[in-house]
Amino acid sequence: MTTASTASASASPRFDLPEPDAFTRPYWDAAAEGRLLVRRCGGCGTAHHYPREFCPRCWSEDVTWERASGRATLYTWSVVHRNDLPPFGARVPYIAAVVDLAEGPRMMTEIVECGEGELRIGMGLEVAFRDAGGFAVAVFRAERAG
Repeated sequence: MTTASTASASASPRFDLPEPDAFTRPYWDAAAEGRLLVRRCGGCGTAHHYPREFCPRCWSEDVTWERASGRATLYTWSVVHRNDLPPFGARVPYIAAVVDLAEGPRMMTEIVECGEGELRIGMGLEVAFRDAGGFAVAVFRAERAG
């Protein structure tokens, strides 16, 4: 006989699920609606990502959420052929990347819908969202014309 607690205890742990809190909830709620948010400092004007309660440049706490355009350029990437952490092993190979958002910050992400041979440093990208256990996670794909 299997109970819900026994089933969940035997399930592999997931290493790709965010742990939203009161501070990051707006970010995850926006992602669920297909919008990417960054934080912008009212003191020095710098945008940053990942979400923090202070500006990493000037340390001001005068930071607010801002909708990002969703545009980025490819800074660097690596094709991952082996990853033993669930659920990544089921997705190999995948393209782990760092992108420069149009608003300025760099962001770690994944490139989707694009083969390794198509990737070029500086290529235009656009945000897309992938479901990760009930959360929408920002990924990027080649910018589409139009």
